[in-house]
Amino acid sequence: MSNSNFDKFPAVAVKGYKGFAGWKDICDELSSKINALGKSLAVIVLEFYHGVFADEIIAALKRNISNSHFINVEAAMSNKNELDEKLFPFVTDDPVFGYITPLDIKDFYNTDKLNAVEDSIGKISEGVIFLYGTGASLIESKPDILIYADMPRWEIQLRFRKNQVSNLGADNFDDAFAYQYKRSFFVDWRVCDKTKKELLPKSDYVLDTTANGQPKMITGKTLQAALEEAVKRPFRVVPFFDPGPWGGQWLKEICDLDRSAPNYAWAFDCVPEENSLLLSFDNLVFETPSINAVFFQPKSLLGTEVWKTFGEEFPIRFDFLDTMGGGNLSLQVHPLKEYIQEQFGMDYTQDESYYFMDAKEDAFVYLGLKENIDPDNMIKELEEAQEDSGNFDAEKFVEKFPIKKHDHALIPAGTVHCSGANSVVLEISATPYIFTFKLWDWGRMGLDGKPRPISLQHGKRSIQWNRTTQWTKDHLLNQFKKIDEGDGWIEEKTGLHEGFFIETRRHWFSHTVTHNTNGVVNVLNLIEGKEAIVESPENNFKPFVVHYAETFIVPAAVGVYTIRPHGVSTGETCGTLKAIINPNNLPKPHTN
Repeated sequence: MSNSNFDKFPAVAVKGYKGFAGWKDICDELSSKINALGKSLAVIVLEFYHGVFADEIIAALKRNISNSHFINVEAAMSNKNELDEKLFPFVTDDPVFGYITPLDIKDFYNTDKLNAVEDSIGKISEGVIFLYGTGASLIESKPDILIYADMPRWEIQLRFRKNQVSNLGADNFDDAFAYQYKRSFFVDWRVCDKTKKELLPKSDYVLDTTANGQPKMITGKTLQAALEEAVKRPFRVVPFFDPGPWGGQWLKEICDLDRSAPNYAWAFDCVPEENSLLLSFDNLVFETPSINAVFFQPKSLLGTEVWKTFGEEFPIRFDFLDTMGGGNLSLQVHPLKEYIQEQFGMDYTQDESYYFMDAKEDAFVYLGLKENIDPDNMIKELEEAQEDSGNFDAEKFVEKFPIKKHDHALIPAGTVHCSGANSVVLEISATPYIFTFKLWDWGRMGLDGKPRPISLQHGKRSIQWNRTTQWTKDHLLNQFKKIDEGDGWIEEKTGLHEGFFIETRRHWFSHTVTHNTNGVVNVLNLIEGKEAIVESPENNFKPFVVHYAETFIVPAAVGVYTIRPHGVSTGETCGTLKAIINPNNLPKPHTN
C-alpha cells in the first residue's frame, strides 16, 4: 500500500446545486423543457467543442426524445482541400510549430452549404429539430434551447492517440498525433474557444461527456455560479500524467500511479489550458475545462492588472519533469520575446525555471554555455549529428553543474539548458509551453519509435551566446535572498530572473505564515512536508488541505490567507514555493 496522500482527483465543492446524470435523466429534463415551450416546432442547438463524441449523444437523444429531427451542421463545412489551403498559413509545414490563427468557426463553413441546411429546416413543420456539431450555432443564433457540450484538451489528446477523433473539418483519424495536436493548438482550439466565450454564458445547459458512457448535465447558470464560487477560494485542477523517452520512477510513488507503467516523464499539475476542473455538486461531480474559470472569472482569478495584460489566459504553469532512474531531457532553448512574436504570433515567451524537488548524488543540470566556445562550430556539430545520426558532445560546449534537492536553476529565454538524469524538476514557467526548440535529443527515439523533431533552425536564432559559465553562476543558479522572517517562518526570493514577469518566493515554516495575493493570482506547491492547511483569517473560505507535491491556485480575489503545517506534519518544517506576477515587469497589454 502506498504512503502517498497526493490527491489525483481534487474537486471544488459547490453546495446548493444539482445536475442530471445518465442519458435518461438528461433526456427527461430536456423533454420537460421542450414541453414547457408549448410549441409545435422547437429548435435546439447542440454546440460541440472539438473532440466531443457526437454519435453517443445523438444516439441517446434519438432513443429518448420522440418526434425529433437531427441535422449535422458540420456537413456544411468546406471540403478538406479548401480547408487545408485556408489553414496552411497557420498550420505551416513545420513539424512542430505553427501560427496562432485569427479565424472564426464561420471560416470553416461553405456559405452555399449553410444555405442548403437552412432550406432543409424550413421543410420541417413540427417536432424537435436538433442542430448539432461544432458551429451548429451558425444556423440558429437564438434557438429555443442552447446546449453546449464541452471537452477538456487533455481528453482530446487521449482521443487523438486512440484514433477516435480528427481535427475540425478533417478526416484524419489516423494522422500522426504530433500533427493533430499542432493543428489543434494553433487552429482548432483557438477557433472553438472564441465560440465558447460567446455561447457558454448564455447556454441553457452544459454537457459533460468526458467519461464515455457517463454523461452529466447542468444548467448554464449553475456552471457560471460554480465558477464564481471556485475563484473565491484556493483550489486545485486535475493533474494528468504522461510517459516519455526519458521518464523516471519518482512520480509513481509520490502520486500513487500505475506501478506497471514503464515510466512517467511529466505531471501537469497546473496547466489550466489543458487541465480539468472538477465541480462537486450535491448529487454529482461535473468535469469542465479549467480554462473556463479563466474565461468567465478572469478579474477575480487573475486580478485586474494581470487580466488587462494577458487577457483571458493563465500566465503561470507548474509541471513536474521526472528523470529519476530515467535519462536526460532534450538539450533545448526557448525563443526570445521578439522571435516568438514575429514567428508564431505569441504575446510573450517561455522564461522558466527548474526547482529541484529531489535529486540523487550524481544529478546535474546543463545550463548555459562554456567560456570561449565557437558558436559556428557548435551549430556545425549539431547539424552533423542530426544529419548523420551521429553523436553530439554536449559537454564540449554546454556547461554542466551538479545539483541537489531544493536547488533552483533560472532559465530565461535564449539560455541553452537540459535537466539530467536522476532528478525531479518542478518546472515553473510562462504558458507558451509548446515553444521548446530541441537542439539535440541524444540520438534516441520517441515512444512511437520515431525520432523526435529537432528545431535547430529556430533554436540557433534564439541562443544567447554570452550566457557562459561565470555569468550563469552569477545570475542563474540558486539566487536565494532572504527578504522577511517571523515567528517560525522565513521568506526567500528565489527567482525567476531579473526583468521577467514571474517571481518566485520560498517559505520555510513550522508555524503559521501569512500571505497576501495583493490583487494578483498566486500559484504554490508544497515542496516540503506531508501536509499543510490553507486558511482565511476572516473565514472567507473553508480550510483547504494540501499535500506534498500538490500545486494549488490562490485566486487574486482571496486577498489575505495563511498556511501552516497540518496533521502528521505538525511540528515539522514545511516549505512552499510560490509564483506571482511582478507588476513592474508586465509585458505590453494583451492584443489578441
